[in-house]
Amino acid sequence: MGNSKSSILQLNLHREFFEAIAKGTKHGEYRDRTDYWKTRLEGREYDFIRFRNGYGPNVPEMDVQWKGVEKRRGCYAIRLGKILSLKRWNG
Repeated sequence: MGNSKSSILQLNLHREFFEAIAKGTKHGEYRDRTDYWKTRLEGREYDFIRFRNGYGPNVPEMDVQWKGVEKRRGCYAIRLGKILSLKRWNG
């Protein structure tokens, strides 16, 4: 019951989408309705989403408030809240 570990959804993004979220012009992220995403998104709650732009230890990274997920035709729509932190980004 007293589990203090944060639940983080980790997602990688191309630069253009990372930049749009960082600028505040993109308020949702979309994933295909596949079995893979179903297990990661349906019935789950996260403390926040960690977006990374690339792979490796020194890539741009941002934590964004999780506002839930909606099922839409053919995709999952992940609702984004405010940016909690932004690291290594010069956009």
